[in-house]
Amino acid sequence: MKAKQEFKVVPRIPDRLATLKRMAYNVMFSWHSEIRDIFQRIDPKLWEESGNNPVLLLGLVDQKRLNELENDTGFISQLEEVGHRFDIYLKNRPIAAENTCIAYFSAEFGITTCVPIYSGGLGILSGDHLKSASDVNIPLVGVGLLYQEGYFEQYLNNDGWQMESYTDNSFDAMPVTQMLDAKGEPIKVHVRFKDRQAAIAVWKLQVGRVPLYLMDTDLDENPPDIRATTAQLYGGDREMRIRQELVLGVGGLRALKTMGITPTVIHMNEGHSAFSALERINLLRKDQGLSFDAAREIVRASTVFTTHTPVPAGNDTFHPDLARAYFEDYAKELGISWPVLLGYGRVNPRDDGEPFGVTPLSLRMSAHANGVSKLHGLVSRNMWQNIWPKTPVEDTPIDSVTNGVHVSTWASREISRLYTRYLGQDWKEDPDPEHIWEYITQIPLSELWRAHCHCRERLIAFARRSQFRQQKRLGGSADVLQRTMEMFSPDTLTIGFARRFATYKRATLLFSDPDRLATILNNPQRPIQIIVAGKAHPQDNEGKAFIKQIIHYSREPRFSNRILFLENYNIRLAGLMTSGCDVWLNNPRRPLEACGTSGMKALANGVLNLSVLDGWWDEGYAPKSGWAIGSGEVDSNQTLQDLTESQALYNLLEQQVAPSFYTRTTDGIPVAWCEMMRNSIKDLVPRFSSHRMVTEYYTRFYRQCSDRFTYLTSQNYRPATEQATWCNKLMTTWNDVAVTELKGQATTLKTVGESAKLEATVRLGSLKPQDVTVEAYFGAMDHQGEFIDRQTVILECAAELQSGIYTYKGEISCNRPGRFGYTVRVTPSREKLGNPFVLGLVAWA
Repeated sequence: MKAKQEFKVVPRIPDRLATLKRMAYNVMFSWHSEIRDIFQRIDPKLWEESGNNPVLLLGLVDQKRLNELENDTGFISQLEEVGHRFDIYLKNRPIAAENTCIAYFSAEFGITTCVPIYSGGLGILSGDHLKSASDVNIPLVGVGLLYQEGYFEQYLNNDGWQMESYTDNSFDAMPVTQMLDAKGEPIKVHVRFKDRQAAIAVWKLQVGRVPLYLMDTDLDENPPDIRATTAQLYGGDREMRIRQELVLGVGGLRALKTMGITPTVIHMNEGHSAFSALERINLLRKDQGLSFDAAREIVRASTVFTTHTPVPAGNDTFHPDLARAYFEDYAKELGISWPVLLGYGRVNPRDDGEPFGVTPLSLRMSAHANGVSKLHGLVSRNMWQNIWPKTPVEDTPIDSVTNGVHVSTWASREISRLYTRYLGQDWKEDPDPEHIWEYITQIPLSELWRAHCHCRERLIAFARRSQFRQQKRLGGSADVLQRTMEMFSPDTLTIGFARRFATYKRATLLFSDPDRLATILNNPQRPIQIIVAGKAHPQDNEGKAFIKQIIHYSREPRFSNRILFLENYNIRLAGLMTSGCDVWLNNPRRPLEACGTSGMKALANGVLNLSVLDGWWDEGYAPKSGWAIGSGEVDSNQTLQDLTESQALYNLLEQQVAPSFYTRTTDGIPVAWCEMMRNSIKDLVPRFSSHRMVTEYYTRFYRQCSDRFTYLTSQNYRPATEQATWCNKLMTTWNDVAVTELKGQATTLKTVGESAKLEATVRLGSLKPQDVTVEAYFGAMDHQGEFIDRQTVILECAAELQSGIYTYKGEISCNRPGRFGYTVRVTPSREKLGNPFVLGLVAWA
C-alpha cells in the first residue's frame, strides 16, 4: 500500500552549526580532509556507518548530540576555522572572461563514494575534471544523469563467481538538491521518446565552485519504462541506451536553457553525449531563426569531443531502424532529412548497411577532438581515418590531451601532509604545477617512507576486515574467520592490481605460470603479496571467469596468504589501494589501454608503477621512476605475446622489484626505492595531474572555441550565416580546386642549413586565395618514398596568372641530413575555419 501524502522530517541544525549544512551539500569534503574531520568529530561511528556521507550523518545524528556541539567551544572553534577557509575558497572568481561558460557532459561522474553514479575510469576522470576546474577557477558546469540505482554492488559466491546487487539511491540522503523555478516548483524539461514525452527533473551536486546538473526520469508522471531510463548506469538494452543518451544530450541542453545558462563551449566527454550537438542546433534554429547550416557552424566551432577508448563497446552504435524510430521526426525539427542526419553518424554516409554511431556524429560536430594519451591519439587517428578518406592518418583531426588525476583527492592523508609541509599550503589549487613540485626533493626519504608505511598498514587492516566480513557472509568457520584477521603482513612488498575486468586488461597474465609465481611470492627473504580488485560488466562472462580464476588460485595452499581479491571496488577502496600498495601493476594488451589513470592515482602517493608501455605510461616511463614490461611491442600472435610479457614480468619481480624493496639501510629505509618514489612524484605528478589537464583543455581548446562562438553569434548571427554560405560554396566547388604544377630548384642535393625554394600553380576556380590555405607538406621518407614524419609550411600567393589560377611560393628548411621529399596541398582557409580538416576537403599535387 502506498501513502496518500508525503512529508519530510529534517534535523534542526542549531544556528551556530549552520555551516555544517552548507559544507554537507558541497562535495569539497571529498578532497578537503579538514572538512571530513569536522563531520567525523560529530560522531565517528555514525560517520563510518553513513559511508562518509555528511548529509546522511546530519539526518541520523541525535538531536541531543547537535545541541551538545552547539555549546562545545572546541568544536565551534574548529568549525569556524574550517568554515572560513571554505567560504574564502568559494568566493574566488573564475580566471576566464565573464562571457565564457563551458558545459561538460558525461554519462558518469565519480566524485565521492556517497554519490554512486559512476562505474570506473571514465566516471572518475569526469569527477576529477570538475574538481580541478573548481580548483584552478575555470568557468565550467557539469551535466550528467542521476541514477536511481547507479552501478551495481559486487559480491562473490562460494565459487568465486561475481554476483550483482542494486541498491536504490535515496536522493534526500545525498548531497544533491532539486532545482526549482522562480515559483518554487521543481524544474522539468521534456524529451520525446518516439510518440511519448519523457519528463525530466533536474538536480544539482555542487563540486566546489562548479555545479553539476543531473537529469532524473524517475518521476510519478512518467510510465514505468520511461521512469527506468535513469535507473541503472550502463544497464538495459540498446533502446535503453539511446534513451539515456537522449536524456543526457537533449534533456541536458534543455535543462541548461531553462535555468538561464547559455554555454559558449560544449565538451562531450565520450560519445554518450553526442546528441547535445544536435540539440544546440535545434535550439539555435528555434530561438534565433537560423538555418541548419548556420547553426551547425556555430556548434561545430564551439564543441570539444574526447574519445576514451579504441574498444568497440566504448563506441555506441544503433541499428538504423532504432535510430530512425527516435530521430526521424527530430530531423524535421532540425530542418534536414532523416538520411542526412543518419549520414552524420556513419563513417561512410553512403553505406546503407552501417549503423548510426555516436562517435562519427561527435567527430563531425566538433572543432577539436582528442584521445586521452599521445598513443591513444595515434590509435584513434588510425581508427577513424576513413571519416576523412583524403586526409593522411597523421592529419586526421583527432589530437590528444593526456588525462590526469586530481592529486588532492587521491593523495592519502599522510602524503598530503608531507606535500603541505614542503610545498606550501596552496599546492592543491596552484594552476601552474611544474614549479611547485620541484620542492619534493626537500622531503627526507625517511619521512616519505614512514608516511607510505602508514598507508600500507591501513590497507592491510582494511583487507583483513573486508575478508572477515566476506567469509562470515559465506558461512566461514571460526577458524577461517580467525585466519582472516591475521592474513597478509604490513611489512611485506605489496602489489596492487585493480581495474575493470575487461578482457584486454589481462587480469590473469600474472598467473600464466603459477609454479614460477608461487616461487617468487614465497621467497623467504623477499616475499610478495598481491591484492586484486575490480568489477566485470554484468554481461561480461569472460571477465567474470577471470575473477573466478583468481579466486581459485588464492585458495590454493601455496597462495593462501599471498593473493587476495577484495570485493566491490569503489572510490574508497581505490584510495586505500593506490596509497597502500608498494607497486601498481598494469598489463593491458597494447594499444588498447587508452590512458589508465589508476596508475596516476598510485603515482600521487609515490607508489611505483610496473606496467606495459601503453596509455599514459608510454609517455611517463623512465627507469628512475618505475618499470616497463617489454618495449612497446605489438604481436599479432596474442598467445606468444602473453607468454613473452608474463616472463618479462616475472623477471622484473625477481631481479629488480623485490631486491630493491628489501635492500635496507641499518635504520630500515630502502633508500634506492624511496629515491624512485621521490623521483616519480617530482617528475610525473605535475605532468599527469588533472590541474594540468584542464588547463591544457582551456588554453588549447576552450578559449578558442569560446572566442569562435562569440564571433559567430555577434551582429545578430551574421558571421554564422556568412560562414555557412561559404562552407556550402566550398562543398559545391571544391572539385575545381587542383595543384596543376609543382616546381622546385633544379638541384636535388642540399646541405644542412640551406633551404629549398618551391613554386606551385594552383587552380581555385570560383574560389579566392583568402578561401584556402596552400601548404608545402614535407619530411623524411622511407625507402618506398612514404613520409616517415612531416612538417608543413604555408605558401604565399605570389600572383594571379589568369582567372582562377594562382602562383604560390615558399621555401622549406633543411635542418638535418637524410632523404627528404615534399608535396603541396590545398585545404579550406585555416583562418576562417579554425580546423581545416573538419570538412574533409583537400587537394594534393
